[in-house]
Amino acid sequence: MKLLSHRRFLAAEHGGMTAFGLFMSLAGIVIGGLAIDVANAIKARTELQVAADATAHAALYMRDFENADDAKSAALALAEVNLPAARYGTVLTADNIQFGDWDAATQVFTADPDSKNAVMVDISRLSAKQNSVGTYFLKFAGIGSWDVRRAAVFETYIPTCFREGFVADGIVDVQSNNAYLNGFCIHSNSHVKVNTNNYYEDNTIVSMPDKQDIVLPNSGFETNEGLQGALRDGSYQIRILNRLQDIIDDLAVGGPDYTPDYIYGSGVIALASQNVDASDFVPHRIHTRTCTGGQSLKFASGTTLSDIVLVTNCKIQFGQGTTLENTIVATTNTSSKSVTSPSSLQVGRDDSCATDGGSQILTMGSMDFPADLKVFGGQLIAQGDIAFAANANGIEGASFIAGGTISGTSNMTMGFCGNGMERNFEAEYFRLAI
Repeated sequence: MKLLSHRRFLAAEHGGMTAFGLFMSLAGIVIGGLAIDVANAIKARTELQVAADATAHAALYMRDFENADDAKSAALALAEVNLPAARYGTVLTADNIQFGDWDAATQVFTADPDSKNAVMVDISRLSAKQNSVGTYFLKFAGIGSWDVRRAAVFETYIPTCFREGFVADGIVDVQSNNAYLNGFCIHSNSHVKVNTNNYYEDNTIVSMPDKQDIVLPNSGFETNEGLQGALRDGSYQIRILNRLQDIIDDLAVGGPDYTPDYIYGSGVIALASQNVDASDFVPHRIHTRTCTGGQSLKFASGTTLSDIVLVTNCKIQFGQGTTLENTIVATTNTSSKSVTSPSSLQVGRDDSCATDGGSQILTMGSMDFPADLKVFGGQLIAQGDIAFAANANGIEGASFIAGGTISGTSNMTMGFCGNGMERNFEAEYFRLAI
């Protein structure tokens, strides 16, 4: 075989594609390796974010009824389940969980170890912690690992419906000729039933798991002005009902969690009779009465109670025209009519939505008010049903919460106050802020 001259050798192209292929293969390996390392980092970031979200939610939930250290311990246990240290190293410590306050407007978290309002969780895999995310191909370029860090903030909030409105686990059945003013909310975890000639002002809410389940008369939306625009899909766990017995127990002994600030006298007063009027009550004190055999505690007509707490196991029979101002009446009675009134019961002070003066009625049973129920910065909570008949007035703040149904008839006016509901019993809900 003849040897190529140096000129012919330099001009020869034999094997050129092989060399190009080697370069392309090398480039493909580099790009593919980079893609694998980036994908692995993204996977690690996603795992950390999921764990941060879950841990923050758990910490804030537990902080609702535990001290800060115990809440952090519970959250760390959940983080260990999601990202076990044996595989991921120490991604989170108690110091990385901070309770505090979240300002949604400025997007700023302020640490406060005594707060139950918000929590920030900072979770990470870092070279400094010797648990960074390793690389496969980038190490040949001098990048041996990625530092990955994620954070989550959860905050508490009270849904508008639980501040002012009707909320029932069962049906909410409201009939005819009723007006619901700006901001008022009607919610059922089953469905809402309405009749005719009702008015729903702008910004009112009527919600249920599926708004298509609303029960309407044949005239439909034509005789319910504003209803179609008010409809929403939604569902809530009614958490305050799970606390109702604890609230009543705390009130009975003047406990620190739920006793209102207008109670400051020492000792609990046992009522001597089952027939009472205003003279039987001492302002700023807690009162009790124990009944047997399904007996009732009966109030004289026209009784006005101010600055007192009453806790009992009796049925409650308010007299006609009873008024409650800065008053809590709570009963553990579970009957279908554990709280009743013939007519004109007023819950809360008629003060144009001013602070102070609001009142609450709590029962482990059901409530039934036949006519003229007036609510001014007032709250009714029943483990069972709440029923009220014609001419109810809640234009200055009303919150009705029932574990059963809420049933109202006709000619009621309900509005959103915004103020004067400062002593409502509430259970916080939790949402991801960032």
